[in-house]
Order: sequence, then C-alpha cells, then structure tokens
Amino acid sequence: MQCPYCNYCDTKVTDSRETTDGIRRRRECLRCSLRFTTIEKLHAAVLMVVKRDQRREEFAREKVMRSLQIACTKRPLPAGTLEKIADEIDFELHSSGKAEISSALIGEKIMAKLENLDRVAYIRYSSVYKDFGDIDQFQQAIEQLQTDTGASSQENQPTLFSVEELTRRSIPHKRNP
Repeated sequence: MQCPYCNYCDTKVTDSRETTDGIRRRRECLRCSLRFTTIEKLHAAVLMVVKRDQRREEFAREKVMRSLQIACTKRPLPAGTLEKIADEIDFELHSSGKAEISSALIGEKIMAKLENLDRVAYIRYSSVYKDFGDIDQFQQAIEQLQTDTGASSQENQPTLFSVEELTRRSIPHKRNP
C-alpha cells in the first residue's frame, strides 16, 4: 500500500475491523509515520446467465430463492431449508470458475436439490421447468420419479401426520344412493 502523503510503498497495519462496506484498515507509513485509513472490498466476478433465447443477464440468487419458494409453497419443510439450498446453488455456480452458465444448468441444479428434499416440490418445479404439454407427460414424470427414488427416499420424505393420526383421522367415504 502506497502512503498518500509521501508515496512511500511500505506501510504497516495498526488496526483492522470488518464493516458493512468491507474491511477497514488503519495504516501507518514506515517513512513519514503518518496514518491513514483504507477500506478493502471483495470484488466478486459477475456471473452471467445465458437464457434459452441466448440473452444474457446477471445471475440473481433471489430468482433461485423465489422459484424454490413457489415450488415448496405449503410444504412441511424445516425453517432455513430453502435458504440453504439457494446458498449451495449460488456457491456451486460461483465456484465453477465459469463467467457464463446456462439457465438450464441452474434449473437442473434446483431440480436435483428438490428431488432429494421433497418429491411434491420437485414435481411442481419440473412441471413448469420442463413445460409439460399434457397430462401424459406429467404422469410419466411422476412414474419416473417413483422408479428412480423407490422406497429409500420415502424415509426422507417429510410427513404431515403419523400413521396413528392418519388412521384416527380417516373419514369414511360417502356413498351415493
């Protein structure tokens, strides 16, 4: 760091504090002994998303979070789960080292996270993401999910009611005369 008073190139840090703007450092010039303050900011590389129509826009974690919230509406998920998923996806994309990523990659990452988290949310998201044209495509996606996950994911699936509550709450079907 160069001294702003005498332009000497060697300084020492006397104090460091984290602030909302970055890291505030109090420095002292080793030649003239004058003190000055610097603020260091982390400059993250801008990650661009290539859309299906080849438009490019800056990656927005908020969009990932919003799509997760829509897919998981009224699902019994622990608090903070969606934030954690959005953080994981954000970290994975930024740590890839690429300047541009496709929107399809983001969609695939969201679907992979939802598939392991909640199958209903996964189907909700994939029905919009894959743009099902008819009910047959929707049914195929459900059948594929059932064969891929099998009984092992049933243990991880959140439940609203215990087996005892379900049998206690079961309502007999009304018969039409």
